[in-house]
Amino acid sequence: MRHDLARRRARVSALLAAAAAAAFGCVDPDAPRNRGDDLEPQPIDFAIPRPITPLPRPSLADAAKLEIGKTLFNDPRLSANDSIACASCHVLGEGGDDGRRLSVGTGGQVLAVNAPTVLNSAFNFAQFWDGRARTLEEQIDTTVRNDREMGGEWIEIERKLGADGPTAQAFARAYADGVTAANVIDALATYVRSLVTWNAPFDRYLAGDPRAIPEDARAGYELFQRLGCVSCHQGRNVGGNLFQHFGIMGDYFADRGAVTEVDYGRYNVTGREADRFKFKVPSLRNVAETAPYFHDGSVERLEEAVALMATYQLGRPIDDAQVARIVAFLETLSGDVDGSLL
Repeated sequence: MRHDLARRRARVSALLAAAAAAAFGCVDPDAPRNRGDDLEPQPIDFAIPRPITPLPRPSLADAAKLEIGKTLFNDPRLSANDSIACASCHVLGEGGDDGRRLSVGTGGQVLAVNAPTVLNSAFNFAQFWDGRARTLEEQIDTTVRNDREMGGEWIEIERKLGADGPTAQAFARAYADGVTAANVIDALATYVRSLVTWNAPFDRYLAGDPRAIPEDARAGYELFQRLGCVSCHQGRNVGGNLFQHFGIMGDYFADRGAVTEVDYGRYNVTGREADRFKFKVPSLRNVAETAPYFHDGSVERLEEAVALMATYQLGRPIDDAQVARIVAFLETLSGDVDGSLL
């Protein structure tokens, strides 16, 4: 028994020593040395990773596809009756959404959810509030074919675009097989991936410019971290990279009332009870420009949205002064896309 315990202790000690050597670059003093081994050891950077990182500048290299995508984004011929375009629900100069509580689709049909912004959506790990599309390409295809949103049919869209001489020529220059559904989707996705607000004041602050954001915004960012908001809103998109229940620390839907099927969120995709009332965490990039808020568009003011999140997601009601500091920080997340893309 004692011998077994001693052997186990020896093995643990050996493992710990090996781990330390791997982690800290320790070497056997009797091992053969290579030239340069006697150089002064470099300090190890133990800096804690930042919860939010700057957005990268998008590539605008494929000019032909970008121009086609830009044209298609504003082209109502993608819809069933040529009445609605992507830009109808995603106004690029006004935050990338439509400012409505619930969006309106083809034929004036009122949709079930608030339109999320298209800006920076390429950095979301899934698309739609319930995450039913894994990629931008899936999202575009689903939206175009949805009877309530655009109601388009790819065969008809190919016919309309192919019959338009300048459009057909533009496709022929960019794609070997010309106008096809796959190429329409690819051009749109290429364009949407370029819609990055990469030079927001907060990004400049992260890059080392302390004057890029005001003092109250810096205080708001510290509070945003201290309260735990960054547990869901982090990374380069300040969200958009996980699913979370709406109402962790309080029953939002019971308090709001009138629960509908769309409120079930991710459950409508997976059928798993654990996913009921779970949604993709939205990006907070440009959030000051994208009212009203939440999937149901039920909140008009950013201050109210912040206070509700503190209550229902963190279980930590905050006062007006704290709300104001967080809003000041959130306002520094607003940026613009390259003007040539508008």
